[in-house]
Amino acid sequence: MNMTTGFRILKRDRVAAPEIVAEFAKLPVANVSDSMSRMTAAGSRLRPMHTSGGMAGVALTVKARPGDNLMLHAAIDRAVPGDVIVVDAGGALDNALMGELMLAYAIKKGVVGFVIDGAIRDLDNFRETNLPTWAAGVTHRGPYKDGPGEVNVPIAIDGMVIHPGDIVIGDSDGVLCVPIDEAETILKATQDKSAKEIKQMADIEAGTNDRTWVDRALKERGCALLDD
Repeated sequence: MNMTTGFRILKRDRVAAPEIVAEFAKLPVANVSDSMSRMTAAGSRLRPMHTSGGMAGVALTVKARPGDNLMLHAAIDRAVPGDVIVVDAGGALDNALMGELMLAYAIKKGVVGFVIDGAIRDLDNFRETNLPTWAAGVTHRGPYKDGPGEVNVPIAIDGMVIHPGDIVIGDSDGVLCVPIDEAETILKATQDKSAKEIKQMADIEAGTNDRTWVDRALKERGCALLDD
């Protein structure tokens, strides 16, 4: 079969294990980011469009022509429960890629979230239904439905690469992709970090937290501590 690069729909070869996804759902995105050396991010342009709450699911990727949502429709048709639909639409904000009708259909399909490097509309409905959704903006102008585009191909948003089947998480701090092949290692590191933070918070409450590292770091970097 002739596959036209730029206008095609592929199958996912594999997806992250549900039990791993469920563990990531318990963790703050910031802690996962720290455990990935703070080198991966989808950019601060993507902001929550829902009211509250986090997200963890499996990436169903879409590369869309800016302002056109034909391939996003195709992706929702193919979604399975637990999917997060991630759309690289080039960050274009002139036309909304989805609104309340597509949102309702996606919820019916079991989609657990959206990450859209583009615009949405019907913002009040996103807030009311509260399906976790991050987007780059909002506009009342609707989309075109002509293509081209691709489904289930590697995409990138502000340098963050997302492969079909990767883990995508989000909370009020933003969204992050965890690669399948590194998921277990990153999960363990994040769980360890979170446990340390719980202890640190307890020490703060008890007034026993160690702050000597601050002056030590200042001295190591050559700061003159004239208040000694």
